[in-house]
Amino acid sequence: MAGNGDIQWCFSQVKGTLDDDVSEADIISCVEFNHDGDLLATGDKGGRVVIFQRDPSSKNCHPRRGEYNVYSTFQSHEPEFDYLKSLEIEEKINKIRWLKRKNPAHFLLSTNDKTIKLWKVSERDKRAEGYNLRDESGQIRDPTSLTTLRVPVLKPMELMVEASPRRIFANAHTYHINSISINSDQETYLSADDLRINLWHMEVTDQ
Repeated sequence: MAGNGDIQWCFSQVKGTLDDDVSEADIISCVEFNHDGDLLATGDKGGRVVIFQRDPSSKNCHPRRGEYNVYSTFQSHEPEFDYLKSLEIEEKINKIRWLKRKNPAHFLLSTNDKTIKLWKVSERDKRAEGYNLRDESGQIRDPTSLTTLRVPVLKPMELMVEASPRRIFANAHTYHINSISINSDQETYLSADDLRINLWHMEVTDQ
């Protein structure tokens, strides 16, 4: 804050390019923080979701800064074609909403004009080794050659962040989806187009 009481703003960090020559697919269409602010998800017109994670060292320094590094990138939506209406459906991400964290994984909803997807984003830093029916290269062993029983062990590996679709909610909106909102129970959510609002349950994708 300045001496006269006015708040002064300055750049802390810039992600992406500042050039005017940017492809259409790279244009950001939505952004959303998770509940504790440690993760920031961005969606673009190319259907991609990029998740940034706050740097722990910047979180604890004084004065506090919010520097973010790329945590995960995945393709959320692909372009589609509605043959009944002869209409092309863009892959552009309209909205992203985070669910509150209940376990080590993160969950978020993303939507384009027609389809909502529930994504699970999880970390893996260990792998199992010492299988009985496969060798170290993954090839299946001859069961008749097995003479001993091995107990697989978990060994550390380089951190891998995986994003996998858990649910797909489709074909419920006649017009383009422009908003989604998660209920406080974290089990239901609303989706809205220009004329209709739908209430969904996270476990039910067909009604």
